Amino acid sequence: MPAGARIVTRADRKHGQLILAGDIGGTKTWLRLAESIPGGLRSVREQRFESAEFDGLVRMIQLFIASESTPIEIRSACFGVAGPVEGGRATLTNLPWSVDADEISQQCDIAAVRLINDFEAIGYGIEVLEDRDMVTLQIGRPVAKGPRAVLGAGTGLGVCLIVPDREHDQVIATEGGHVDFAPTDELQMGLLRFLQARFGHVSYERILSGPGLVNIYEFLQNTGAHQPAAALAQALQTDGAAAAISQAALGDHDSCARAALQLFITIYGAQAGNLALMALARGGVYLAGGIAPKVVEEFRTGEFMRAFCAKGRFAALLSTIPVHVVLNPQVGLMGAALVASRQ
Repeated sequence: MPAGARIVTRADRKHGQLILAGDIGGTKTWLRLAESIPGGLRSVREQRFESAEFDGLVRMIQLFIASESTPIEIRSACFGVAGPVEGGRATLTNLPWSVDADEISQQCDIAAVRLINDFEAIGYGIEVLEDRDMVTLQIGRPVAKGPRAVLGAGTGLGVCLIVPDREHDQVIATEGGHVDFAPTDELQMGLLRFLQARFGHVSYERILSGPGLVNIYEFLQNTGAHQPAAALAQALQTDGAAAAISQAALGDHDSCARAALQLFITIYGAQAGNLALMALARGGVYLAGGIAPKVVEEFRTGEFMRAFCAKGRFAALLSTIPVHVVLNPQVGLMGAALVASRQ
């Protein structure tokens, strides 16, 4: 249970209302029961489930609710799902599930149920992060009501925008991870040609993601400039190839892995700077997703921010935009809980 959380007794619940939040992924699903209290939310209980062990979300929710020691009434729920959402329905990208908000409402006896994209949930979670949940790469000069942008490399590349509204900030979900990759030097042009031969269209997600780090490594290996270690070559045949490359780079065990991680960070910085300009994100740019927190010290060496600010006549403007790495892995769950509490 997160720091500061406490068990809410049956007597307590007459003073607050219960909401349910979920972060639904292809590998794991987190569910959190929380109580609305003055000024925010208090976590009651949360649980991790292995997604592949279930044929849908309804049964998982029913088991989670049934594990409460006393009957409970859940006022509203919100679930961040790894896939497109339309009309209260979603088909998950990496899981053979179809999720329907109306079905959840009826089968689980929850009055209001909302589905949102998982990266949209991360965008809402940014609002409730604390200083300890982030590492700041550039303090900048934040504008209190300025737009913010979120970019997150993990299994894929997520992008969303946060815009101020009269009562609450609103998150705009995007498919910005699939925009065209724009190389900035000869090495990156070679990477583009290498990936065009493999994929045809080359988006930033082909580079700024776990599989993208593997693509970069294979490109550098193909140039002949680096000789990969035998142990790492074997690891590349497994599902943990990206993690193996990161570990070899951090341990300085493989020059090709080290070069791949540095190129990854440089391109990440350049695209984060592009996003900052497109959104004029004076409120800040946030790096979410699973990769940056694992190698955050590499992001602090300066190459990321150099690429972020390398925008010619707009370098001075970019030097004023705050940049943060989100460390809290449950930011999406926090965002889903926030949305549920506002329904």
